[in-house]
Amino acid sequence: MDLATDYMGLKLKNPLVPSASPLTADVDFIRRLEDAGAAAVVLHSLFEEQITHEAAELEHLTTTGTESFAESLSYFPAAHEFRLGPEEYLEHIRKTKQAVDIPVIASLNGATPGGWVSYASKMEQAGADALELNVYFVAANPSLSGRAVEDLYVDILKAVKAAVRIPVAMKLSPYFSGMAAMASRLDTAGADGLVLFNRFYQPDIDLDTLEVVPNLVLSTPFEMRLPLRWIAILYGHVEASLAATTGISTGTDVVKVVMAGADVAQLCSVLLREGVGQLGVIHKELKSWMEQHGYESVAQMKGSMSQKSCPEPAAFERANYMKTLNSYK
Repeated sequence: MDLATDYMGLKLKNPLVPSASPLTADVDFIRRLEDAGAAAVVLHSLFEEQITHEAAELEHLTTTGTESFAESLSYFPAAHEFRLGPEEYLEHIRKTKQAVDIPVIASLNGATPGGWVSYASKMEQAGADALELNVYFVAANPSLSGRAVEDLYVDILKAVKAAVRIPVAMKLSPYFSGMAAMASRLDTAGADGLVLFNRFYQPDIDLDTLEVVPNLVLSTPFEMRLPLRWIAILYGHVEASLAATTGISTGTDVVKVVMAGADVAQLCSVLLREGVGQLGVIHKELKSWMEQHGYESVAQMKGSMSQKSCPEPAAFERANYMKTLNSYK
């Protein structure tokens, strides 16, 4: 049985790729992930803020004037909580490359064009096999148009592509008004891969302290439906590789996203929740399902249930809306 897949030109032994998380910030965990069956790994993110701000400058920006507006402190972590250390990140890439045989994908997280994108080149020099760009941008400015938001993503992609020769994937949110058109723009601008989707972590309100507080909730299997749908729609319409992420928890989940058209399935919450060893369970489940249903390769499955290939392509669009509502008992 052939589980091999191609992701952005990287030849992988299977479609299982642990995504950026605390697990991939530790070389020993990455070794364990490789032993459990990971075909590649996405390192934890290096953030724009870590590169562009010295600790003293960040302290100044987040505390100046707070004697007049004390409540503003609740919106910022203390300066010592920022993981300052871009040079340490580059060293982490080097150590990981020495420790494992699978491709290592670095992750760069930011929201504005600027000098921080030069670190893409340094990541390449440190040995990264590819780069995942996580443009984590919440368009909260009412005067900022949708087109301007799209341009921001494209401009950052172009700046990074100009700086490196390794493949570059864009990790996207699902909040574009024209998702297919945006994917096409990034594809045309040179994205080697599209990772669907990023999760924006939503804050909560603490009613005892009357503070806005961070609230991290791990993804659930139901959330996989969103990337599943859009990968099925985009498959065959963009040249870029497609990666599914968010909610993928079992081997059959991997089968579904591959059949929709994904080249790889990125795993995070399930590994944080169940442990590194769960990757091996998912690997066995994937092989078992393929054996039971007569599939000889991942390539044979890929895209077989995409919008352009499945028996009911309208199921991915509005035509299925009333049918879905009427199906509830």
